[in-house]
Amino acid sequence: MREPRLTLITRPGCHLCEDAKAALERVVSVTNDRWVEKDVTDDVELEREYGDRLPVVLLDGKEHGYWRVEEERLLRDLTIPQL
Repeated sequence: MREPRLTLITRPGCHLCEDAKAALERVVSVTNDRWVEKDVTDDVELEREYGDRLPVVLLDGKEHGYWRVEEERLLRDLTIPQL
């Protein structure tokens, strides 16, 4: 099984992170992709890079957005064929 294309960077107690999880669930219910969650409190480098901008969505390892999941844009970007 291939690695998930989506990563959600979060922090415990973050209400926007909970909203982002729900949004990702809606997106993957359409695309059949998977996502993983990474907690910044478990990774000093992630905390330094994203600490004030949580949650952050990574698509194929690149930042796709932060604070809010742009569901339509994410759906479109997940369905564009990779070159």
